[in-house]
Amino acid sequence: MTHHEMDADFVALPLDDLADAALARAAELGASHADVRIERHRTATTVLRDAELASSSDSVDLGISLRVVHAGSWGFAAGITLTTQAARDLADQAVAMAKVSAPLNPRSVELADEPVHTGEWVSAYEVNPFEVPERQRLDRLVELSRALGGQPGVTHTEARLMVVQENKFFANLAGTRTRQQRVRVHPELEASNVSERGYSSMRTIAPPAGRGWEYLTGTGWDFDQEIAEMGGHLAGNVAARSVEAGPLDLVIDPTQLFLTIHESVAHATELDRALGYEAAYAGTSFATFDQLGSLRYGSPVMNVTGDRVTEHGLATVAWDDEGVGAQTFDIIRDGTLVGYQLNRQMAHEQALGRSNGCAFADSAGHLPLQRMPNVSLQPSPDDISLDDLVSKVDRGLYVVGDKSWSIDMQRYNFQFTAQRFLVIENGRLTGEQVRDAAYQATTTDFWGSMEAVGGEQTWLLSGAFNCGKGQPGQVAAVSHGAPVALFREVNVLNTTQEGGQ
Repeated sequence: MTHHEMDADFVALPLDDLADAALARAAELGASHADVRIERHRTATTVLRDAELASSSDSVDLGISLRVVHAGSWGFAAGITLTTQAARDLADQAVAMAKVSAPLNPRSVELADEPVHTGEWVSAYEVNPFEVPERQRLDRLVELSRALGGQPGVTHTEARLMVVQENKFFANLAGTRTRQQRVRVHPELEASNVSERGYSSMRTIAPPAGRGWEYLTGTGWDFDQEIAEMGGHLAGNVAARSVEAGPLDLVIDPTQLFLTIHESVAHATELDRALGYEAAYAGTSFATFDQLGSLRYGSPVMNVTGDRVTEHGLATVAWDDEGVGAQTFDIIRDGTLVGYQLNRQMAHEQALGRSNGCAFADSAGHLPLQRMPNVSLQPSPDDISLDDLVSKVDRGLYVVGDKSWSIDMQRYNFQFTAQRFLVIENGRLTGEQVRDAAYQATTTDFWGSMEAVGGEQTWLLSGAFNCGKGQPGQVAAVSHGAPVALFREVNVLNTTQEGGQ
């Protein structure tokens, strides 16, 4: 990967002067902790319908925030005025907020220790998409849309592209001072068929990625090849018979399994959720703190890690939004729950040592929340292929691509659909698709039924741009890696039958 310099517009901001002013004033007012974030987010979206431009936007969000601990209470203030006086005013506002909130605090705020960090980090990409002319970006989407729309049975097409450049400056009273730049892209194309059989659609399974424009031209994914095959996939879906409900063996592709990991593992092992902090909005977790080290989450082949370091990961950074250095850590080991995602406050309160770097805010205007890092299912150390897993199945389905999902507030009962359900008979893929299928389970039953995982060559980093959490709501991009995996006797629903919705 090419190493890029930090964005010139961001570097030109008086970052150090603003931080010095805010932190000095916070210290004058008696803050025991203070941290400053200055963030610039540029987001461009393009949407085409039937190869014609439907909408386009390019926006920038820029702001500064200050978070303090004063007399054991949190205070926070944010603004968009980037002057040293405005930065000092933020300290007054944040300390005033801490004083107002103090009577409501059940305990004094203390943070886990973290070494001082200084430095600069830029994510791994070759071509910044914002350095590619908008006309060129549009032409590539038109090219792919026309290639898709020209295939038999494709009634309509839609193409969507979102590109993001995120710059963050962080400084705290302890001496940490860092600058970061992340670039990510999410291209997606969808084909639909409207016929006497009703409506069918098929979407690309290419994951969003922490890459640059090169992602759309052949590095990391072959979009031309996927588009060339989509018409056939859609035709197979249109012609498919409805699935026969009942228990079936499933071989699940990482392009679908990542979403099940996200909903049933990654959210469930957020420690704030497990402690009940999210109960008013986004739910709690069945994986409660008293079960750490004992909960049988899945089978012995289940090993899940959290990390901020995977190349091209959507949650990959060098430091989180509390100045904690990027790490890799175990969440589930040999099927047992052994770790949670932490921020500095929870790490200290629960006597878990150092934070593992899971604090994130989606803008300067929001407080950092405990947000998931890249959370991934690890592959087998053995050379196990997709064909090896399929060969173990007498009657089942190969599940490809994410679609819709439903899961309860404790992350325990769920059902998921997919882009394609392909029939496996007598250890072979038949090439036939079935429709109207969803798989349903409880989290521990599902992961307990995982008999085998593929080797490293089957592992894929997928993910999403739009993970929501918090009040006020925040959105984060996160990746989930997974190998192909074999699950035994999973309940498959027919979503057209009564009770199957």
